[in-house]
Formats: sequence, structure tokens, C-alpha cells
Amino acid sequence: MTSANIPQKGNRFEIQRFRKPGNIHELKRTHIAFTGAPRRHPYDQSKIVLVSDPFSAQAFCYEFHISDISCAEELPALVSPEGDASPISRIWIRKGAIGVRTTPFIVEDTSGAFS
Repeated sequence: MTSANIPQKGNRFEIQRFRKPGNIHELKRTHIAFTGAPRRHPYDQSKIVLVSDPFSAQAFCYEFHISDISCAEELPALVSPEGDASPISRIWIRKGAIGVRTTPFIVEDTSGAFS
């Protein structure tokens, strides 16, 4: 295996500053866990974007306020067939918080299928 095929250490994201869960039973009662690849929000530093599966063609993403995150856990990174690694985290969002789920799609003309 050449050194080009070995996943390289990537830049760490600020989500690591959050603590690990203490009482997991209390956390499950008051929070919901979301898993994905954390990314910086493109224009709002008070938010985080969590990409559900960064290497999937059917990926969607969540957007949360950082203040609604109680804790985060690092999970094993996902590695693409090309050898690109993406860090994965489980973040715990307090119940009642507002989140946005975005599903990208390609705009196409489907009217020809029904005529």
C-alpha cells in the first residue's frame, strides 16, 4: 500500500471542545443524538452543519445552533473507496431545539414521463 492510499490526519473541528456524556440515562431522556460529519456553517458562526453521510449520493444535512449541543462524541471516521477520510461525530441536541434538515436534489423536467 502506497502512502497515497493511507488516510491522512485531517483538520480538527471545534466540536471537540464539548464534553463526553456523564449520565447517559439522563441524557437520553432530555436529548436526541444525531450522527454525521460536522462542518462549519458557511456564513453563521453560531451554527453547525452535520452531513449525514458525506460519501453518499443521497446525503442530507442537519443544521443546529451550537448552543443547543450539550455534548459530542467522536466516532470512527468514514473512509471513501478513494481513501478520503471524513471524521464522524455523534452530537446530542436538547429536546425542543430547532433544527433544519436539508435534502439536496437535481431539478429536472419530469413531465415527459407522464405524457
